[in-house]
Amino acid sequence: MTGGEIAGFDLSRPVIMGVLNVTPDSFSDGGRYAETQTAVARGLELAAQGADLVDIGGESTRPGATPVPRDQELQRVEPVITALAQRGVAVSIDTLHAATASAAVAAGARVINDVSGGLHDAEMLHVAARASRDHNARFIIGHWRGIPDPAHLRSEYADVVREVSDALAERARAAIEAGVSPEHIVLDPGLGFDKTGQQGWQLLAGLDTLSALGFPVLVGASRKRMLGEALAGVGSEERALTPDSAAHARDLATAVVSALAAETGAWGVRVHDVVGTRQALAVQRAWSGARTGEPEETHSTSARPNLVPSRQVAATAASVAGGAPQDRITLTGLEVFAHHGVFDFERERGQRFVVDAELTVDLAPAASGDSLERTVHYGELAEAISVAVAADPVDLIETVAERVAAVALGFAGVHTARITVHKPDAPIDLPFGDVSVTVVRERKRSEQR
Repeated sequence: MTGGEIAGFDLSRPVIMGVLNVTPDSFSDGGRYAETQTAVARGLELAAQGADLVDIGGESTRPGATPVPRDQELQRVEPVITALAQRGVAVSIDTLHAATASAAVAAGARVINDVSGGLHDAEMLHVAARASRDHNARFIIGHWRGIPDPAHLRSEYADVVREVSDALAERARAAIEAGVSPEHIVLDPGLGFDKTGQQGWQLLAGLDTLSALGFPVLVGASRKRMLGEALAGVGSEERALTPDSAAHARDLATAVVSALAAETGAWGVRVHDVVGTRQALAVQRAWSGARTGEPEETHSTSARPNLVPSRQVAATAASVAGGAPQDRITLTGLEVFAHHGVFDFERERGQRFVVDAELTVDLAPAASGDSLERTVHYGELAEAISVAVAADPVDLIETVAERVAAVALGFAGVHTARITVHKPDAPIDLPFGDVSVTVVRERKRSEQR
C-alpha cells in the first residue's frame, strides 16, 4: 500500500476536512456553532464550499480545556451527524472516546478522528476495527502524549520527526492488530499537542518521513499558535485582536501551509477556512502541473466531485480494443437533499432530488475472480453521487446531472454513464408526477485504459 491509496476520495489534491466545533469553548469560534440547528447549517455551508469531510467535535482538545461528560458530548454531536449524513454530507467524528465514536458511526459518520490515536480510551481501537469492517470507516491516528499541557512539560524530543514517526508507526501496528484495515488508516503528527511551534515546523518539514510509513498523512495546522508565532512582527498585530479574531487572522497562513503540505504529498488538511484552502490548493496544483509539464485539468465547482473512488479496476479487453462493454451496473432511487433551483426559496429551503445511474462496465473480471476490487463498489458510488449532488447549489438539474456523470465516469472501468436526475417536488403549479433530465456521457477515448 502506498501513502496515497485510500478509498473514497479524489487524490488529485489533498482531502479538505472542514472543522465544525459543536462546543461552547472552542478556541477558534467561541461557541458560535454550539446549537444543533446552527451547527447543521454550518456543516451544510462547509460542504457547499467544498469540504470533502465535515469534522464534528463535541469536546475541545485545546490545552487547558475542561473535560466534557460522555453523555453531554454525544448530545452535542449525534443530532448534527445524523442531520448532515442524511443530507449526503460526509462526516467525521473528532473524539477521544470510544462510546462517542461508536454512536457517531451508527449515526452516519464514516471517519473516526482520534487525536490520541487510541491511547486515551483503550476501547477505541476495537470500535475503529468494527467501523472499518462494517462501514469501511477510516481511522485517523493522532500523535499524543496525554491531555495537552499548556506548559509544554512533555515537549522534550531528541529528534521530533523520528520520535513522532516511530510512535505513529506503533499506533498503526496496534490498530491493524485490533482489526482496522490498513487501507483505512490515516496518520496525523498532532501539531500543537505537546509540541512547540518550532517542533511543529520541523514536523511539517519532515512530512516525507511520516509518509514513508506507508499511510496517508493529515495535516492539522489551522489557526494554531505556531502560525501566530510565525506571524509575529509581520503586521498581524494579534495582540490587539480578540481571541476569536486573532484565530481568524491566521487563515491566510493556514492556506499557505495547506498548499505547502500538498506539495509534499499530504493526503489531507484539516481547516476552518475551506474557501481559502481551496484557492491555495488550486494555485499549488496549477504551479505543480506547469513544473512537471502535465496539463492542468480545470474543473468548475459544479463539475468536480468531492468524492470519487480510488480503487483501481483492471482495463477490459473491450475498452482497449475500442468497443464498449455491454454489462451494466444500475443504482436507482438514490435520494439526496440539496439546495438547487432557480428560485430563492428553493435555494433557502432545499428539496429532494432522486438520482438513477446506469453504468456500462465489463463485469467478467470481477465475476471470474469474485473480486470486489475489479468492479464498482456500490456503496462508494452512492456516497460519491450523494456528496456531489449536495454540494454547491446551482440553478438547473441539467447541471446536477452533468456533475453526477463526471463522478460516475471517475470510477475506473466505467465506459459510459446514463444519469437521470428527478426533481419530484419541483415548483410547478399544476398536478404532475415527476420531472427529470437524463444525460448519457462516455469516457473520452484518451482516458480509457
